[in-house]
Amino acid sequence: MDFALTAEQRLFADTIARFARDYLAGGALDRAHEPAYPFDVARLMAAQGLLGITVPATHGGQGGTLMDAVLAIEQVALVCPRSADVVQAGNFSAIRTLAEYASPDQRQRFLPDLLSGRKLIALGMSEPEAGSAVTELRTTATPDGTGYRINGSKVFTSNSPDATLFLIYVRFGPGLRGIGSVLVERGRPGFTLGKPTRFHSGDDWCQLYFEDCRIEAADVLLGPGGFKKQIAGFNVERIGNAARSLALGRHAFNLARGYAGQRRQFGRAICEFQGIQWKFAEMRMQLDAAQLLLYRAAVNADAGLPDATETSIAKAFCNRAGHDAASEAVQIMGAAGFSESALAEYCLRRTRGWMIAGGSIEILKNRIAEDVFGRAFPQRMQDARTAE
Repeated sequence: MDFALTAEQRLFADTIARFARDYLAGGALDRAHEPAYPFDVARLMAAQGLLGITVPATHGGQGGTLMDAVLAIEQVALVCPRSADVVQAGNFSAIRTLAEYASPDQRQRFLPDLLSGRKLIALGMSEPEAGSAVTELRTTATPDGTGYRINGSKVFTSNSPDATLFLIYVRFGPGLRGIGSVLVERGRPGFTLGKPTRFHSGDDWCQLYFEDCRIEAADVLLGPGGFKKQIAGFNVERIGNAARSLALGRHAFNLARGYAGQRRQFGRAICEFQGIQWKFAEMRMQLDAAQLLLYRAAVNADAGLPDATETSIAKAFCNRAGHDAASEAVQIMGAAGFSESALAEYCLRRTRGWMIAGGSIEILKNRIAEDVFGRAFPQRMQDARTAE
């Protein structure tokens, strides 16, 4: 068992770190406070082969592994936290599900623009009445001639103000087997976006409205019965979420370490106080442990889709470790860390959101417990007649 990166992986990580320092470090703070998606960064990354890392070369990607994508998101985030979102969108999010399950026609129509950084895809999953209980979604796809009419709405969709393509979870029929997904392009008649609303992290999202929005059959990604495949693809997004949480925690850790070595109080650097030293020791232990869990999930997934339990463990632990490190970094840096003139507070806000997005820590714990006991624990209240 080897816990070290291979020589090839180290070279890959070093190359990305150098790219990030050369092209992303200068505007890192400004990007953190700009809600619009950084398409300029996306095009830069596309030119470096950092979009579609796990997408097969035959589909226009790089043909790499999930671990390669994790290394990319880590190295970028350590220099420019906001730019790590581009690595997420170009490798871990809805684009991964699209590349995995799309028809040849869909790949030809959509992947070139997405992999070049010219356009962006977003995932419409959550609804006003279907968050963690995503199977209770109400957005419907009703047959209409050679296509379908979509009716319903979606909320909390990341990147929705800037996305040009949306992967939408829909209900073709009743029950779990009735759930699938469709692809809807921005501007299609019957599809409108509400006024942007801002998350605490600084990101904007728009509610998505579908009113008799007609799509062709060729725009169905996964038909009835496709829910389990979609969730398998969504586990990739959770790996990206975990990687960003961990990397932003490390970014804040590095900022605080530099500050503690220079900031002097009571006649000496504050890193000489044992209370501060213990904070750094605790952060280091948690971040290192989280990284091992993340790498396990990514390596075991290889180039395929990750294991649900390993992904849940990695995401829950990385979410907490990243947020705790960012929180302690802000505390150590005091007013300097709490100020928007430094990136520590940005890392704190972003890592807090990822404890909710992509599956809350509580939902992940439910999934882990099911694996522990080898049985399902349904959260839905039983019908009174069934209970009797």
